[in-house]
Amino acid sequence: MDTTQKKTSNAFQSGGSATQAVADGGQYLTLRLGSEEYAIDILRVQEIRSYEEPTRMVNAPAFIKGVINLRGVIVPIVDLRLKLNIDKVEYTEFTVVIILNVRGTVVGAVVDAVSDVVTLTSQSIKPAPQFDASNDARFITGLANVGERMLIVMNIEALMSNAEMGMLSATQHS
Repeated sequence: MDTTQKKTSNAFQSGGSATQAVADGGQYLTLRLGSEEYAIDILRVQEIRSYEEPTRMVNAPAFIKGVINLRGVIVPIVDLRLKLNIDKVEYTEFTVVIILNVRGTVVGAVVDAVSDVVTLTSQSIKPAPQFDASNDARFITGLANVGERMLIVMNIEALMSNAEMGMLSATQHS
């Protein structure tokens, strides 16, 4: 990716930098999981689609709902509520799938709803408290206040990595 390209030039283009412990400032897509609001780097977002029932895969982890064929690309669909151990919520007309491009892998994330796009500065993203019992702390980059809203900033690259998904990369297949 050209380093002179501005993040705002194409909000739904994939690309960016390697995983970092501190969240970078920039534009974030806000989404809802249960009663909480989360934010993900918009540069990872390829598109947002309405939810459609995916084709189930045998031996897939419970949080992988199945796969869809997206214009010739087989895309695994992950229910983020199940992945993050959030109480199961019924699928509604607001349930959407966010198609993400994470390190060249296309994956879909089922969320309750998407809200808007916000601009966060790196100073506005505060470190999240770390709890010993929370194995999922590595997926949370920090917390940010936007007006009255508290956003949980997610490290979507760590959350959707091939190792986390239990998938082998294409180079591991012989």
